[in-house]
Amino acid sequence: MTVRYHRMDPTGNITLLIETPVAPERRSAVAAALMRLEPDAEQAGFLLETPSGLRLEMAGGEFCGNATMSAAAWLCEKEGRSGRVTLSVSGAKTPPEVEVQPPQNGSYVCAVTMPPPDAVTECLLPLDGQLQPMPAVSFGGLTHLIVETPMPRQDAELLIRQWCASLCADALGLMLYDRQTQRLDPLVYVPGAGTCMWERSCASGTTAVGLVLAKRADKTVRLTLQEPAGQLSVTAEPSGRAVLAGAVRLCGAKTVSI
Repeated sequence: MTVRYHRMDPTGNITLLIETPVAPERRSAVAAALMRLEPDAEQAGFLLETPSGLRLEMAGGEFCGNATMSAAAWLCEKEGRSGRVTLSVSGAKTPPEVEVQPPQNGSYVCAVTMPPPDAVTECLLPLDGQLQPMPAVSFGGLTHLIVETPMPRQDAELLIRQWCASLCADALGLMLYDRQTQRLDPLVYVPGAGTCMWERSCASGTTAVGLVLAKRADKTVRLTLQEPAGQLSVTAEPSGRAVLAGAVRLCGAKTVSI
């Protein structure tokens, strides 16, 4: 089949937005084929036109803040406007709102009101031969674990699969967070899409860190995290409300046969 897609760069978290309608049962295969063509892409989502407006359906069925900002920027580019965009997104119970500023040097600055988490809690998980409490934030089918203990990458890649199965999560993120340097290294495993990736930035993971810190402090927290490809900022409240901000660059469209 012939597929048209858009390559988006939200803080280095390369996202493919597929514009061509694809039957649900073929989406995983189409997404996998496109990601093989774009080896630096970290995720793919499908742009669906519905009677109520635009819907973004991620290949793994998860919610993704970076992809949501990308879809909003794509829609503003298509319609020649900026401002508020509301769209339906997989993994989000209510349509998130995105404020899109006019583009500067090819990039849109976006701020998305993240869906409230299902839970901000702790999980007991096996680590170093014993059960250890791990802060956890769940967004729809995606759960993020905040890991402040230094961990070799190969250990993280093994543990994420084991912990995802133990938690029965549709998708799992390990957010390796260094409080002293405000550095975040995100690893995300999506079994449904067959991907396990060290992402160059992670919007929902950044939000998860903010929500955990806000709950601990019992006050609003504002922080900017340095991630492998740049910075993301979040304002998080103990109530679970969070606004995530970052830049999205449009890298053009392609049409391919797969």
